[in-house]
Amino acid sequence: MSAPDEQICTLISPLDMHIHFREGAMLRTVAPLSARDFAGGVIMPNLVPPVDNLERLLRYRAEIEAAISGMGFTPYMTLFFRAYSEAELRAVRPHIIGVKLYPAGVTTHSEAGVQNIRDAEPTLEIMEDLGIPLLVHGETSGFVLDREREFLPIYAHLARRFPRLTIVMEHITTREAVALLDEYPNLYATITLHHLQITLDDVAGGLLQPHLFCKPIAKRPEDRAALLRAALAPHPKVMFGSDSAPHPVSAKEAAACAAGVFSAPVALPLLVEIFAQHDALDRLQAFISDNAQRIYGVTPPHKKVILQRKPWTVPQRYGDVTPYYAGRTVEWQVVQTML
Repeated sequence: MSAPDEQICTLISPLDMHIHFREGAMLRTVAPLSARDFAGGVIMPNLVPPVDNLERLLRYRAEIEAAISGMGFTPYMTLFFRAYSEAELRAVRPHIIGVKLYPAGVTTHSEAGVQNIRDAEPTLEIMEDLGIPLLVHGETSGFVLDREREFLPIYAHLARRFPRLTIVMEHITTREAVALLDEYPNLYATITLHHLQITLDDVAGGLLQPHLFCKPIAKRPEDRAALLRAALAPHPKVMFGSDSAPHPVSAKEAAACAAGVFSAPVALPLLVEIFAQHDALDRLQAFISDNAQRIYGVTPPHKKVILQRKPWTVPQRYGDVTPYYAGRTVEWQVVQTML
């Protein structure tokens, strides 16, 4: 929601439905930046070792809560997909928002992911029965620009095979993925900030921009346009998920550049800027919170976040991480949060 004054935007309990917090010192650097602006977020489990059992999950949640104590932020935890028994999933169900499936090797720390989607079906049957959502990094190992598109028939198969299973297509990047939302009632999606703004040309059209390199990689202008239309509407089955993924500078500015865009510090201000540019500020509340609450059935902490049209320059570093928009001017900033 926004106030009548066009220079102010007020949001209630904004949510980031896809975040990477890492562990240790990195977590202590980045987690407060999300907790400052958001009321909750879905935390990814692709750590080393992965978060794939109840003990590991509870330890990780405790580490997160220690880093963001008193900030009015709920970490919605996820479990790394593997073959689980019904007893394991029943035990962990009260502590998670879903289970995250990575095809093996498609992104950072996904080597232990699923080799064959058919092998996952026994666990998916249990998840469907227990009402546990499935979150998916939907890419194949094919040609990089085609990976998401090639995965769409797998989404369609899963949606038909498990009609009572909530399936979230994470960080979609193609117009075909947007269209698929309307074909199956149990398919939903998250959309990132950076995929609303950049194309592959921004990543590699001139000098290579390592801090814009991510997986799935940014696509064509027509794909970006489809994502933007879905977010601005907003489509009732899409929600914001930053996929904010911090890496130290040494891992990004390297021959083997790590995939990930660290957008947490600028996510909310830039989303307000985008929606304001399209005269759609009154629709941002649904994209940033209301849709996610309805899709997942969650009630986050009440948190009023007030942004003002007041330019600021994004720092070059947060700790040892270069943020999205580093050194650039953002037109809006968070000026007050009230719990």
